[in-house]
Amino acid sequence: MVKLIRWSFFIFGLIIFSLGISLTINMQHLGVHPWDVLTVGLFEKMGLTIGTWNILIGLTLIGITLALDKKYIRIGTLINAVMVGMFVDFFLWMDFLPQARKAWTDILPMLSGILLMGFGGGLYNAAEIGAGPRDGFMLSISEKLSAPIARVRIITESSVLVFGFLLGGPVFIFSIIFTFIQSPIFQSTYLHFNRIIEKITAGRIKKSVS
Repeated sequence: MVKLIRWSFFIFGLIIFSLGISLTINMQHLGVHPWDVLTVGLFEKMGLTIGTWNILIGLTLIGITLALDKKYIRIGTLINAVMVGMFVDFFLWMDFLPQARKAWTDILPMLSGILLMGFGGGLYNAAEIGAGPRDGFMLSISEKLSAPIARVRIITESSVLVFGFLLGGPVFIFSIIFTFIQSPIFQSTYLHFNRIIEKITAGRIKKSVS
């Protein structure tokens, strides 16, 4: 039952996170997250789908991380890499999300998408089933180089942003301020739901023992 609770939070978090990505991609003229700049750029240049590129990049990062430090790769990391890409393609294919009007009102769905990404990311990480492939990659690099995680994240995401831009990915103001909005939401959501999950699982364990 404890595992079921954690997996439920994990899967629900992935769905919300993917929904947020899809929403921001629909508003891409305002700029998207650096990793999504890359996936959209690859999609524009080489075809396939945005979700497929999300999966391929995730699996590539998992491969690199495995070579550097296996401890950052768990079953949830692999599921994350595949399911997020699948859900993103599904939500974009369903075509039920707001479409860009190229007006100031597009800021509202963009902010909603960022909020969903922060909330969903915090939720699935709180389940502690496995970090995302990008997080695992940056953590392993940080440990190997003995460099601060924040510095590794900035350098990595800046490099991804530039490469994605060169491929024709959508870069604008929200590509720069994305992290400043998403990170606080992620942190507060993670801490809140991590406490909730711990309380639920602790209660279940006490009942099973008694």
